[in-house]
Amino acid sequence: MRGPGAWWRGKSTPAKVETYTRWSFHSFPLIEVGSFGVPLFGQVPLPQASWMFALMCGHGVLGSLTGARALDWVRGTREQPLRLMWAVGVVSMLIGVAAFVLVTRGVDDEAATALGAVFGGVLVFGVGMITLGIRRRRTALYLITGFAAGSGVLGLLLGAEATNALAAAIAVLLGTSFFAFTSVFSVWLLKAVYELDAARETRARLAVAEERLRFGRDLHDVIGRNLAVIALKSELAVQLARRERPEAVEQMVEVQRIAQESQREVRDVVRGYREADLGVELAGAQGVLEAAGIDCSVDGDDTAELPGEVQSALAWVVREGTTNVLRHGNAGQCAVSLRVTAGQVVLTLENDMENGEVRGAGSGLAGLRERLAIVDGTLQAGPVDGDAFRVVATVPLTSAGAGPAGAEGTKVARGADVVRGVAS
Repeated sequence: MRGPGAWWRGKSTPAKVETYTRWSFHSFPLIEVGSFGVPLFGQVPLPQASWMFALMCGHGVLGSLTGARALDWVRGTREQPLRLMWAVGVVSMLIGVAAFVLVTRGVDDEAATALGAVFGGVLVFGVGMITLGIRRRRTALYLITGFAAGSGVLGLLLGAEATNALAAAIAVLLGTSFFAFTSVFSVWLLKAVYELDAARETRARLAVAEERLRFGRDLHDVIGRNLAVIALKSELAVQLARRERPEAVEQMVEVQRIAQESQREVRDVVRGYREADLGVELAGAQGVLEAAGIDCSVDGDDTAELPGEVQSALAWVVREGTTNVLRHGNAGQCAVSLRVTAGQVVLTLENDMENGEVRGAGSGLAGLRERLAIVDGTLQAGPVDGDAFRVVATVPLTSAGAGPAGAEGTKVARGADVVRGVAS
């Protein structure tokens, strides 16, 4: 049964940041009502305290809805909630005016303090929620300045002393500035996290495209010249055959030889592409992970004396494992180790599942098992302790397939290093 922890781990890093941001702003109305609304009871006469508390509850609900719609607009799933933003501004001013009017009616000091807190609280939280839906910082500055100046002017119009009106304006200016900065920073952080995630995805796609281009260039370099020669000699053979010259047979024999040579060269290119070098793949995995922002270190990658077919199979495990870490993303730590003994070679790839996603359920691991089966190897993959994913490839080293046989093969096995890469 999936618990709250699994639900949280099941989210990607951008989704976690978005969830944290949303619930932070959803909690602000509760803080507003709890900090400024509840203290009204016992400090302000009951009728005024009751309806003022109800107004603050309504203001909190409206602010929470506006914040949610504004964050949807930031993510591009809704239009800008201009009507809700205006509604929050108007309701904030009305509640602030009501609180200020009650203060000027000669209530005691305790009630005046509570109502003054309400006046500042609704303006501060109201401006903070409105700022979530503002794109231009200059507009947010105008909003803050307008509410602060309006507070001072309102105080003077209702007969407050100039010093008290100025103090109210300064308090509103400081409070709204802090909350508006919090909103602007939260929106910037949310956008930045999603943009970085999109950039990493783009980088992975570009790496795949670059590999395809490289393979295409290799094929072109190999068969392009030979095809031109074949076309030229075939045309010459046609001309000679029309003249019934015996040299036409020699030209076609040459065409046949070049065609067979081209087939061999193409097979060599494909074999070199499919049978990757294990040491090269380990170094490449390190570079790709570091380019994706994951620290990775590879030590003692001396794999040159392993049999070619074993290197090819294990290199594909490294390649597929690195691709999965990048594709499913958000790994905080990744470890790659290679152990060679007298009887077998074991390659282990393990990364923590920060997003809680069990990887490799598709055709990727099935393809790796087929490649390993050619060299009598096995593959095990699955979650470990609920917070990590491990892939273990095991290939036996026999005297027939382990390169240097007998004592020499044992010497190679004993001299193998342990390759470890830790990415965090």
